[in-house]
Amino acid sequence: MTVDVRPAPPGAGLHRPNLPGASLPGANLPGASLPGAILPGIDLLAAGRFKEALAPLRLALSLGNAAPATLLNLAIAEDHAGDRQCARRICRQVAAALPDWDEPVLRLAESLRAAGEHTAAEQTYRQVLELNPARPEALIALSGLLLMRGQPEPARDLLLQCCGVAPDNAEAWNTLGLALRATDAAGLALSAFIAAQRLRPDCLDYVLNGVETAVDAKNLDPGQGDAELARLSVACEQNPLNPVLQAGRGMLLERLGRRPEAIDALEAATELAPDELAPLRLLGGVLARSSRARQAVAVLRRLSALDPENPQVHNDLAAVLMRLHQHAEARTILLDVLGKIGPNTAILCNLANATTCVGLQDEAVALARRAIELDPEAVLARRALCNTLPYRDGTTGAELLAAMRDCSAALARSPQPPLANPPDPHRPLVVGLLSGTLRSHPVGWLTVAGIETLDPDQFSVICLVQNAAPEEPIARRYRVVARNWIEVDGLTDAALTTVAREHGIDILIDLGGYGDAARMAACANRLAPVQIKWVGMQAHSSGLAEMDWFITDRWETPDGFEPLYSEKLLRLDDGYVCYSPPPHSPDVVTLPALANGFVTFGCFNNLAKITPRVIETWAEILRRIPNARLVLKTHQLSDAATADGFLADFAALGIAAERIETRGSSGHRAFMGQYGDIDIVLDPFPYSGGLTTCEALWMGVPTITLPGQTFASRHSTSHLSNAGLPDWITGSVDEYIAMAVSRAADLTALATLRAGLRQQLRQSPLCDAPRFGRSLGAALRRAWQAWCADNQCC
Repeated sequence: MTVDVRPAPPGAGLHRPNLPGASLPGANLPGASLPGAILPGIDLLAAGRFKEALAPLRLALSLGNAAPATLLNLAIAEDHAGDRQCARRICRQVAAALPDWDEPVLRLAESLRAAGEHTAAEQTYRQVLELNPARPEALIALSGLLLMRGQPEPARDLLLQCCGVAPDNAEAWNTLGLALRATDAAGLALSAFIAAQRLRPDCLDYVLNGVETAVDAKNLDPGQGDAELARLSVACEQNPLNPVLQAGRGMLLERLGRRPEAIDALEAATELAPDELAPLRLLGGVLARSSRARQAVAVLRRLSALDPENPQVHNDLAAVLMRLHQHAEARTILLDVLGKIGPNTAILCNLANATTCVGLQDEAVALARRAIELDPEAVLARRALCNTLPYRDGTTGAELLAAMRDCSAALARSPQPPLANPPDPHRPLVVGLLSGTLRSHPVGWLTVAGIETLDPDQFSVICLVQNAAPEEPIARRYRVVARNWIEVDGLTDAALTTVAREHGIDILIDLGGYGDAARMAACANRLAPVQIKWVGMQAHSSGLAEMDWFITDRWETPDGFEPLYSEKLLRLDDGYVCYSPPPHSPDVVTLPALANGFVTFGCFNNLAKITPRVIETWAEILRRIPNARLVLKTHQLSDAATADGFLADFAALGIAAERIETRGSSGHRAFMGQYGDIDIVLDPFPYSGGLTTCEALWMGVPTITLPGQTFASRHSTSHLSNAGLPDWITGSVDEYIAMAVSRAADLTALATLRAGLRQQLRQSPLCDAPRFGRSLGAALRRAWQAWCADNQCC
């Protein structure tokens, strides 16, 4: 079966004039004849070959056939070939000659609508209906224009009339569905879309309109989505070879938060229609939002080859490549698309993120600001700025807070009913974790131990999960402790709000921020009485007015930092996270400098954190220690061009390439093992290491850090202080350089520290899960009691 993927705009009309009493052009008006010269022109028109149709139609006219059918066919050909004025002149000529005939007026209206002259088109369609009140094309087209102008009620009335006179017109039913949906009559709208589907079972647009309506936030029937799924499932069983039904079922499963099943259905649709782009586009889009990044890349590469001029496909491919840390390729793709189509907000935002991740922070911020200038109302553009500013050298806490607040203010908010949580300060609480990274990820490694050790008599946990990998080791630990594990992929913000509220969550902890798969827009609708920001793009304050608290500690946010945060600061007794060392960690090895005869510095952080000033600082350290080496390891350095670019940056500062080693991606055990080659870690700034600092310490390698004013700049300061290494924290670039030189000169002290550092870390608060769980539980209780007090709890 062929899938109809073309848009079906209201009032699409026919290519052949519909003469009174005749179904096709070429039929005779009284007294008119139809010479053979016109017939090839009609066939070419029917095939959409408008320019080729001009010659035979003009020939017919030159041979004396000035019949209305000939003239209108010529007008249609002229209009589509680009000479609209000529086409309209012919239509008016025929209308003047036959003032009771609606066809030339309809053709004139179609030309006006196609050119975007909507006011004139509307007036002309009304003239058609004065001549023929039952003309379906005019009823549909006029209602479409009214819908565009935000007038769904009169559009609905016209469409009800149209469906009465033309009950077999699928487009009339589809457009009626759009009008009914716009008047908040979701149930009736869905019935209209289903009627359209039955008349045109090969049109994907009609099915997708029904899917969207079944899960519409304004639909007050919560079971409508499940009912429509059941209907589509039965339809698929009855017609198993229809790819449109399978694709529609897949998209409904996605919207209902059942992504694995959605992918299965969309894959079936692509198998049934291997030559059609639409099911493949839908599959690529869902995969791009899922955790199946490599599968998404395969589908999107195939799509980009089949549909090379589609910018959305290339943008999706680039976005998934970034999740696989292939930022250089993503950046190349996005630059190429921008060069072809010009400025585009979504592409500029992805380009800004990719540009940050290859170490071009200033350029990335400029791209994000350009996206905001292009579309000042776009939340996506403001998110891009929030995600790039923390990496740029010189960004202040106040500047970052302002950007976060601007982004928050742009989020859509919808009225919500009052929360029904009982404001009892002492009762057991339901804690919700909202995250797309509850797995072996920095969020997982730094939070799971604390969640596991919360008092189960006082706290029950609900995980609201995106990009779930439920059998992954860290994910299994969350699932064991969680009362409910709810996969929320595909849910709209409104649907997610409903799910969270239905489960009676008292404290919602966001673990995503404005990053990939972020749901801050849902948090803006108030998912729970108390909302807290913790880990997961926790670069600084969220800026969200509805985010009540921010989990931190005395090192991340010393006294006096409160004005830099929109939230109240919920300081834990020790550090703000608890590190779970991986069981597959290799043993700590002897200090490598003892065997090498030189010190090896290292940094295993994301290249987004390595700014030009960081490179200058490291180059100065290497100049002062002429035999020292530096190892840089991260995913982006798997790309040869990116690695060569960083070597060139050091070369420009006088550091020979043989003193810098770049290493790309590896498995986590191998990653941890490569700390065996490193004597001292050099922390980047202003965005410091987080999990990487904990991993280095676990492998016996201390970190030199330089904290700043933003939360992101102080992660290593918190971890080093919590681990008992506050003397590795510096206060300026000069101090940072001096410490690197002095520490590298004392190999005995380095070797001694290395030998005992894992045990020191194990016994420190940074890895003491029960202690952290008690501290976290006490902090959550304080936040809850504050809410109870504000709500006049007895």
